Amino acid sequence: MRSLERHRDVGAYALGVLDEAEAFRFEDHLMECSRCAAQVTEFGPTSRQLLLYRRATPRFVHPMAQPGPRLLDRLLGELAQRHRARRRRLLYGLAASVVLAVAGPAIVAFAGHAGPAPRVTAATDPHTGVWARVTSEDEDWGSDLRLEVKDGSGRHTCRLVAVGLDGTEQDVAGWTNAGDGSRPTTAMGSTALHPDQIQRYEVRTDDGKRLVVLEAR
Repeated sequence: MRSLERHRDVGAYALGVLDEAEAFRFEDHLMECSRCAAQVTEFGPTSRQLLLYRRATPRFVHPMAQPGPRLLDRLLGELAQRHRARRRRLLYGLAASVVLAVAGPAIVAFAGHAGPAPRVTAATDPHTGVWARVTSEDEDWGSDLRLEVKDGSGRHTCRLVAVGLDGTEQDVAGWTNAGDGSRPTTAMGSTALHPDQIQRYEVRTDDGKRLVVLEAR
């Protein structure tokens, strides 16, 4: 399969539509393609919603029913819309900063009515040497998260896990570490937990090894 065709399979892989052989071949591609790894991460919330739907599906629905091409196209469209919404938020923020700079103290007086500032937590593990920083923004549905990690501990697939105050765990993001640790890797993710409901974040390998723990409180 050509590289372009593998890029197009990212949605089908994230939603579990590919057969076993195609999924295996795509995972080989995923080890080399940071772009696809990031897109698989962004499909995480959608995949979790589909999992909840499957658990709630009445018994008369055929158990082998899978998402069809139209559903996949709609989800890809929603993902593109999410990208556009993020860009709009960035532009609005830049425009607001310009207005504040020009208007002066009269506008600054209203800054106290803005939403909560993003929360930032960072840590370096003394044993693995892995450094990570998580920036969380409170949303109506939970938290929007940005992870930066510098990992020179070797080549492996990693994931970010959010641990709630009640001990519940949610996978937030996943990526493939190149292993040299020369520059930070950035991954975007989300969780249904709000920032004040999160006890800590953990960066783990796929086999469960903890690379670094970041206390959120």
